[in-house]
Amino acid sequence: MAKNDRQLSSLTSDAVVSIRGLTRRFGPRSVLDGVDLDIPDGQFVALLGRSGSGKSTFLRALAGLDPDGFTATRLRVPQRLSVVFQDARLLPWKSLIDNVTFGLSVPDPVKRATDILTEVGLGGREKSWPGELSGGEQQRVALARALARDPQLLLADEPFGALDALTRLRMHTLLRRLCERHRPAVLMVTHDVDEAIHLAQRILVLDQGRLVVDLYVDLPDSHPARETRAAELRAYLLASLGVESDDSMEIQAPHAHAIPA
Repeated sequence: MAKNDRQLSSLTSDAVVSIRGLTRRFGPRSVLDGVDLDIPDGQFVALLGRSGSGKSTFLRALAGLDPDGFTATRLRVPQRLSVVFQDARLLPWKSLIDNVTFGLSVPDPVKRATDILTEVGLGGREKSWPGELSGGEQQRVALARALARDPQLLLADEPFGALDALTRLRMHTLLRRLCERHRPAVLMVTHDVDEAIHLAQRILVLDQGRLVVDLYVDLPDSHPARETRAAELRAYLLASLGVESDDSMEIQAPHAHAIPA
């Protein structure tokens, strides 16, 4: 296959993303080292890893933002994908409605943008300017801009990392609601283990360029059992990230497995 076999297709199978042998080197150092991954339609996946582990590099490869820097035997992603960054990256000289409609190719872009701004809690503020918004509100616009494109795949690179704790919790609730409504597959890079547990259906850990853990989140509905299970998963993931946890906690993650080197 070609050096960068990044195939854009409608992906009629259940796999929205299909990756084999994804490698990215900077000089002699392999930041990504033969990564294999499939993401089914509608699945919310969180990607954890230590600083410098290659999480953002991985996301950039999927987004097509590093077109010549990687090699892969297969890298299939849907044509309809959107990216949300930690910085909202709004155009300050454009109103909110114009930010969302910028580059949007649908029959009625203004109606689409108006509807999605209402979904993110900014209905009636279409003519406001980005500089008039708080950080959390700007990220709402960034989410609206991404989802207005009806993506099959939403890539999010630490989208809430710059927000305060209370705003992050509100954004978690909003993102869950939006994903339930629009049903994209999601790959979200985060440093926050609790964020990954409470948002994702599946959690990956990237270490030294390879996916070393693939964990399916199975939190019970009842509150006491849910909190206990979340604590077990937290301890398991922290251990996978090289963080010491309470030795008295029994780590149980039956739906996680280490991925062979």
